[in-house]
Amino acid sequence: MRILLSNDDGYFSPGIEHLAHALSAVAEITVVAPERDRSGASNSLTLDRPLSLKQSANGFYYVNGTPTDCVHLAVTGMLDAMPDMVVSGINNGANMGDDTIYSGTVAAATEGFLLGVPSVAVSLCSKVGANYETAARIALEVVQMIQQRGSAEPVLLNVNVPDVPYAALGGRVVTRLGKRHKAESVVRTVTPRHETVYWVGAAGAAQDAGEGTDFHAVASNYVSITPLQIDLTHNAQLAMVRSWLQR
Repeated sequence: MRILLSNDDGYFSPGIEHLAHALSAVAEITVVAPERDRSGASNSLTLDRPLSLKQSANGFYYVNGTPTDCVHLAVTGMLDAMPDMVVSGINNGANMGDDTIYSGTVAAATEGFLLGVPSVAVSLCSKVGANYETAARIALEVVQMIQQRGSAEPVLLNVNVPDVPYAALGGRVVTRLGKRHKAESVVRTVTPRHETVYWVGAAGAAQDAGEGTDFHAVASNYVSITPLQIDLTHNAQLAMVRSWLQR
């Protein structure tokens, strides 16, 4: 099995090192990740300049672009054969609810999915990063589950792992995305050069975090596994908009 690894924290991050180490036991691993932290890059592609591909001393490849660039470049031009799976992570921090829209970690997996490859995004749900080994072990289990059971069509799974020792996990559950309150206001400040600048505010607190959501699962020390789709069509409003055209 051939697995392409990427992330949004950069090729030097501890998360991708743990992921590569764990998955190398069951697959041939190729790492193509951003040259720097590109958290929050979402699904952006670099179209205004060429991309460069370089290799670090540990064998990981890195690109001067976004997570989506990395996977797109690897699958459509760099690799000699299509990977059997794309795995993105391990992200330093959760990617749940509305966060998935902005997440570069999820975006890298999404690009693999759009290119027809089963894909998984893996996040460790804290900024402390005390238990990457737990998330790496879960990633291995999910990869083996996909490999053994398969699917008639590519899957895109968003996996969020509590930052606790593996033995402290309650188990694995399939969830839906929860929702947050709106984000906090931007923070206005003045630089030493007397220029006014703005910091994007923190994400809002969880609003829809009841049983069955990714927020609830992780808060209860369960691994959250959410299957995602990319079709943005609001099917329930099709008839309404058609009626507008008839007036």
